[in-house]
Amino acid sequence: MNDLVRQHTALDDSDLEWLHLLVSEWQLLSDLSFADLVLWVPTSDGTRYVSVAQMRPNTGPTSYQDDMVGHLVPRGRRPMLDAALDEGRIVREGDPEWREEVPVRVESIPVRRESRVLGVIARNTNLLTVRTPSRLELTYLQSASDLAQMIAAGSFPFPNQQVDMDASPRAGDGLIRLDADGVVQYASPNALSAYHRLGLAADLVGHHLGKTTAELAPVRGPVDEALVKLASGWAPREFEVEGGDGVIQLRAIPLKPKGLHIGSLVLLRDVTELRRRERELLTKDATIREIHHRVKNNLQTVAALLRLQARRMDSAQGREALNEAVRRVGSIAIVHETLSQNLDERVEFDDIADRVLAMVAEISPGKVTGRRTGRFGILEAEVATPLSMVLTEVLQNALEHGFGPGEQGTVEVTAVRGGSGEESRLVVTVQDDGRGLPEGFDPQRAGNLGLQIVRTLVEGELGGTFDMVPAPERGTRVVLDFPVRAEKH
Repeated sequence: MNDLVRQHTALDDSDLEWLHLLVSEWQLLSDLSFADLVLWVPTSDGTRYVSVAQMRPNTGPTSYQDDMVGHLVPRGRRPMLDAALDEGRIVREGDPEWREEVPVRVESIPVRRESRVLGVIARNTNLLTVRTPSRLELTYLQSASDLAQMIAAGSFPFPNQQVDMDASPRAGDGLIRLDADGVVQYASPNALSAYHRLGLAADLVGHHLGKTTAELAPVRGPVDEALVKLASGWAPREFEVEGGDGVIQLRAIPLKPKGLHIGSLVLLRDVTELRRRERELLTKDATIREIHHRVKNNLQTVAALLRLQARRMDSAQGREALNEAVRRVGSIAIVHETLSQNLDERVEFDDIADRVLAMVAEISPGKVTGRRTGRFGILEAEVATPLSMVLTEVLQNALEHGFGPGEQGTVEVTAVRGGSGEESRLVVTVQDDGRGLPEGFDPQRAGNLGLQIVRTLVEGELGGTFDMVPAPERGTRVVLDFPVRAEKH
């Protein structure tokens, strides 16, 4: 719509914003009218109309099988559009049009903003299935007529009240028509069922909706008065009410077709099951986070016990083995600490990599600087945990065997994500400028525990490859390559 309006019309940004506000609301008008809606806006030179938006009803058959958006019509070809635009009134005159052997009643509703008519809504009703209307259909049509008059007068849609069409109740979910005093004139079967779930034992017709709602969902203090006013439809608002065994979402729309408040339209939806599932998910998420928090605490306790044990050992080799175990446990604890702060089983791994790098650098025998380039991005928990251990082992190996006491150097961790679709690949390179590999060293057959852990986790858990080669100039380069799920933004 933005492109069509800016290309063909003289409307400014504030006018365009009003049209967006209208389009966010007009599914309601379409459903209440049982009709297709097409928004026509005059072109800059005033010789044609361009259709910038279209809506089909959920409550009846469509009048247009084809998409009308982008069509241009010369002025004069559709006299009803001309009359609605020039005279600023709703035009209903004329006989039904026949389209592909289907009779269609056409009406034109001017779209007014303040003192100007921006365009015209063509309301097209398929008459092929017309029959004697029920009480519900008559209420729909009367409400649609009131809304159409408000659009023509510039009092609908409501400024600063843009509605989420997917989240808000629709006409078919439940509809209540109130008079000017807030008394129910009509309640659809779905609306009545929703109120029965709140605990209503009688009919709604003839009762004051605000007072009835407040009695079914009792609260204390001024909130009670606010609920009575909201449910009476005096202001355009959305709110939820909980009572009995149910939760209902309501949306009040004041009706002022000729500037006077004649009543209100209340749309409502039974959201009991939706809210119940949301609460279950919140409880589940809180439980999962608490489990990760407790696992992290337990791992830190294990690390503390290993550290105490290491201090009491006389054997330097045994003490170093326990300290390595402390670091391995610590890298897993970092992942669980991060997971305990998230709403899902995914983590931003860059922070974890930085913390692992800092933790391992503390044990360096020399003065080694560690840094990270590139992004690991968001990883699933089942990838983050083994990767944190692999990174710990590779960094620890680089610092212990690449640098002697007092030696200076650098260890750089580089992460590159690539690929497309559901699966991408993560290539992690750890490169140091230390002593390099011993002559004849084969990383795939080396027997020390750290490299065995790396091989097992990379190939078994991550489904990737691991290689350790001499760096181009000096030192050692370790390359990890494995598949990961593509990031969702």
